[in-house]
Formats: sequence, C-alpha cells, structure tokens
Amino acid sequence: MAWILVFITGNQSDLKNIDRKSWVFLILSGVSTGLSWLCYYRALQTGEASIVVPIDKLSIVLTVAFSRIFLGEKLSGKGLIGLILITTGTLTLLL
Repeated sequence: MAWILVFITGNQSDLKNIDRKSWVFLILSGVSTGLSWLCYYRALQTGEASIVVPIDKLSIVLTVAFSRIFLGEKLSGKGLIGLILITTGTLTLLL
C-alpha cells in the first residue's frame, strides 16, 4: 500500500534519497511483518482462535513495554487510556 501511495503522489524520485541502511531496515521490516502474519495464520490453523487472538493482541502491550525499556519513551495520558482499554478488551476475550 505504501508503494502505491508513493507512486500516486508522484514522490518516487525521493526514493533515490533513501540510504542503504534505511533500505536494509525497510526490507527487514517487510520480511518480518510477512513472517509474523504467516505465524499468526499458522497459529489460527493449529490453535483455538479464542486463545490465539488474545495472545496476538497482547503484542501491543509488549511493544509499549519495550519502547519504555529500550527507547525510554513515555506514555501519554491518551496512550495510557488506550493501553488500559486494549488490555481490558484482551482479558475480556480470554473469559
């Protein structure tokens, strides 16, 4: 989708300004995202959706925790409310 937007907006000439390190991370990000979806679908095939989906949704909580631990990011008030809602919804799914 992102590539379509780049070409629709006519910004493809800016692609040559992306350095090699950024390209490596873009490619690794794409590959890891694709692999995570394959693992998710495989988990849905082999496990119960009522278990797999809540585990998947808890990845957001882990992302917030890791961003705090490794990047020192602070959670805003809105972010905290969102995190509480996501966690509550996930725990509700487990019931």
